[in-house]
Amino acid sequence: MAVPALDSLTTQVDGRVVRPGDEAYEEARHVYNAMIDAHPAVVVRCVGTADVVATVRCAAESGSPLAVRGGGHSVPGFGTADDAVVADLSGMQAVDVDDERRTATVGGGATWGRFNDVTAAHGLATTGGIVSTTGVGGLTLGGGIGYLARGYGLSCDNLLSAEVVTADGTVVTASASEHPDLFWALQGGGGNFGVVTRFTFRLHPVTTVLGGPMFFELADGPAVLAHFRDFIRTAPREYGGFPAFQIAPPLPFVPEDRVGEPFVAVVSCWTGSAAEGEQVLDGLRQVARPVAEHVGPMPYAALNSAFDGLVPAGLQHHWKAAFVRELTDDAIAAHMEHGPKVPTVNSTVHLYPINGAVHDVAADATAFGHRDASFAPVIAGMWPDPADNERNTAWVRDYHAAIAPHSEEGGYVNFASADDQPRAGANYGANHARLREVKRRYDPDNLFHLNQNIQP
Repeated sequence: MAVPALDSLTTQVDGRVVRPGDEAYEEARHVYNAMIDAHPAVVVRCVGTADVVATVRCAAESGSPLAVRGGGHSVPGFGTADDAVVADLSGMQAVDVDDERRTATVGGGATWGRFNDVTAAHGLATTGGIVSTTGVGGLTLGGGIGYLARGYGLSCDNLLSAEVVTADGTVVTASASEHPDLFWALQGGGGNFGVVTRFTFRLHPVTTVLGGPMFFELADGPAVLAHFRDFIRTAPREYGGFPAFQIAPPLPFVPEDRVGEPFVAVVSCWTGSAAEGEQVLDGLRQVARPVAEHVGPMPYAALNSAFDGLVPAGLQHHWKAAFVRELTDDAIAAHMEHGPKVPTVNSTVHLYPINGAVHDVAADATAFGHRDASFAPVIAGMWPDPADNERNTAWVRDYHAAIAPHSEEGGYVNFASADDQPRAGANYGANHARLREVKRRYDPDNLFHLNQNIQP
């Protein structure tokens, strides 16, 4: 990138402009996934929308790749790239709650932890993810599956409006009444259409939940998974948990002699009355006796951050995802073959149920293209040692290949890896063709291509 362009950018933004050779560059160039070792031309630590506008225009005018970084959790490393201009939104984390309207407006660089901390003080929440260090922006733009989805819909279903910087540096507000085509595309179409600098969400009265994990013997796994499949079809919408494969971490509630062993787990989140929730959870205990459990009342924000310690920044990551309409016995058998091989305590497999309120939304009402699915299995390979990359990546790929015959074509874009780009059309699902039309309208030159890309 030409030095004059960088010098010009430095005078146009209020945030810090970090270049190679600067003291802060080494830290600024890294993202969540330690497999990514890119060297961008510049990282602009944006502090407001005007900074984003200047950064977008700089990239477009100089012909440089543009990377947009919110929470930085993109496993393919889309928040950076070699020789790229990086718009780092991490300084844009303000959260403002309107109690009367039950809405929250949040900066494009906020994490769900920041969002939850503020909204919890008002006794409110909306559907976030499973790890609180995840960015609000990336999760929402990809759809947004989380604990509250069965009760209140996906994160994108709760989006009311968005402030967007488009490819030509224009700032627009997208909502059901303004730029409705762009608003539609932002609800599951990823970061293909612009930089969202501000989101406004609908909130719900969620405070204390009944939640936490139960660990079951692998021998009981088929029965637990089959029970969960049957239970979740008609389960009360207050229930938002999921089955998982997880190595037991060294926590006080886990028997010391079982730490480090793989288990089938069920992580529960119940937002209704505690008494009814206890009855629901007892149904799981009647299928099989948990080896260990840590279930009880807790703030929703505490449950949303419960796994943060297992997934710190700096791990190696390779993820895959699928959608299934029916978790068949054959699919359960495939999971039971590969799930117990989970390689490290950091790695996990979650089978997110996405029925309930998710199915209330018409298939073409938002860009999220898999409203016909009942589960979204995600295989999250995460480990600390780069020496294990080949072996552990193979576990993820082999697992994904094994469940593919029992799955729909395509998977959840927020869990797609860099080698999933050829599957982008299938991952966006039924609405891909319309997404391409919106892409042509708002980004015909594909400036926003560092993502699970929709070709204009």
